[in-house]
Amino acid sequence: MSKPAVIVVSSHVVRGAVGARAAVFALKRLGFPVWSLPTVILPWHPGQGPSTRIALDRAAFAGAVSDLSRSPALGDVGAVLTGYFDDPEQIEPVAELVALVKANNPEAIYLCDPVIGDGDGLFRPETIAVAIRDRLLPLADIATPNRHELMWLTGTRAEDNDALAAAAADLGPKEVVVTSAFAPRNEIGLVLLEPGGVHIATHAALADAPHGTGDLFAALYLGHSLDGAAPPAALERAAAATLRLVERAADLGEDALPLAGGQDALAAPPQGVTVVRVSR
Repeated sequence: MSKPAVIVVSSHVVRGAVGARAAVFALKRLGFPVWSLPTVILPWHPGQGPSTRIALDRAAFAGAVSDLSRSPALGDVGAVLTGYFDDPEQIEPVAELVALVKANNPEAIYLCDPVIGDGDGLFRPETIAVAIRDRLLPLADIATPNRHELMWLTGTRAEDNDALAAAAADLGPKEVVVTSAFAPRNEIGLVLLEPGGVHIATHAALADAPHGTGDLFAALYLGHSLDGAAPPAALERAAAATLRLVERAADLGEDALPLAGGQDALAAPPQGVTVVRVSR
């Protein structure tokens, strides 16, 4: 049985494995056809140094989204994943596309990865963060914020994973995975809120992980969900594969996730991740 197509809306980098570069590769490796729409083109991740931004014309971007909405193949789309936005004006056309995809296919899944900030605060303009909060998250079936993004989006503070789970319940989507959650020393934590309960995943922390782990995780989580995995299983598989690629990057001394060289890990049985259910 053929798999549904996935629309990925995020940044494109020339060098590296972040944004759509990571998400598209992962989804294709899992066997999904992918439609990829860039929101901006960058030579590399901004964290790797200053570079030229190739911004997309607003009208042209909206026109491209409109063209996609009229595609005779739109019925093949079973999911949409959004990540990094470069302009708040990009969000309304994408919201309309998501709504159309879901109207055409009631089983379609929308995963919103709100790429807006980190421990230092917002790194995207507040206008983008507000538009994601007010326009995209209400349409989402799944969201994958890091804990700092979750705090900003919900206007709350959290000192433990119980508080993160409570904030996730207020975010809106029925499934929320909070990355960079609280964990014991030398471990990484993730909190999953889904209709079946709250789950916490932990795995070893590795120093100097390359950029793009969040983009990769979100795509893998979506792919496994589309393949029918229950949320805790999708969490374990996505986290384990992301961990494997971080380990491989460290072994190779690379500053980017080795997508091609580590691709077998993307579909391999999970190892190294513990998932515990903590409530109904």
